[in-house]
Amino acid sequence: MHPTEIPIYGNYHGYYHKRPSASDSRLACLPPKLFHDARVLDVGCNEGFVTCEIAQTLGATRVVGVDIDDTLVRAAWKHRRTVWSQQGPPAQPPHRDACDEGRDPASGPRKRRRTSDSGCMPAYFPEAFEHMFGPLPVPDAVQRRTDDDTEGSANARFPHNVSFRAADWVAGPIPEDEAEYDVVVAFSVSKWIHLNGGDDGLLAFFRRVHSVLRVGGTFVFEPQEWDTYAKAKRMDVRLKENAAALKLRPGDFERELQDLGFGPAEHMGTVGDGGFRRPIDLYVKVR
Repeated sequence: MHPTEIPIYGNYHGYYHKRPSASDSRLACLPPKLFHDARVLDVGCNEGFVTCEIAQTLGATRVVGVDIDDTLVRAAWKHRRTVWSQQGPPAQPPHRDACDEGRDPASGPRKRRRTSDSGCMPAYFPEAFEHMFGPLPVPDAVQRRTDDDTEGSANARFPHNVSFRAADWVAGPIPEDEAEYDVVVAFSVSKWIHLNGGDDGLLAFFRRVHSVLRVGGTFVFEPQEWDTYAKAKRMDVRLKENAAALKLRPGDFERELQDLGFGPAEHMGTVGDGGFRRPIDLYVKVR
């Protein structure tokens, strides 16, 4: 499959101009340590906003974003550099004498900047800096070992812990799949896989997710409701024809996933606003 100007794969350009992108609410509803020290695959990463948030602020050691649209993948690499340009230096622990009382002896109550799980200060610089002066260069990857690098190098930290690939992931693997993932994320993609590939295509996607996850790993899934298929299928005659033959419905997805070897869904709630308000489910691979 090849992307076209009509987003028949859900490959919307400017998607995050419509959907709020700072501290994505879908990630906020998940268990706080889900991504800590994890290898993560983000399927249908679009421009990489969620991918970069997981890599920068949620403690993942390796995050791979994959999307069928090469233009979006190029935008994701650009977004990575923008996010890096706005990131502050690693937070330094305060002096013990000031920390004990929660005060700075010279200036009164201590004001702490918000830091991420990885110890950085995201959005440290105003966005205007990057627009006025251009993005900062990403430093070369390093191979030195540090005490807190889970994978044995500073490359486990943002921005070196995130990368992107253009590929039809449902149709075949990418090199990063050779090592199992701890978490696979699939936000806003099930409808498009279903409409393009039919029931067989969606089941193939579920099998692919199961095959690349380690036992005990987690599938983070945002199923799109059946009533949203009606508008999407009008984009292209092929989608309309495929939709007429569909037998599976979103209510059937949990059964199919359990048949593959996932445990029952853990429903994290329904998040988002307007047309983006959807359920978020977690499935753990049990066999």
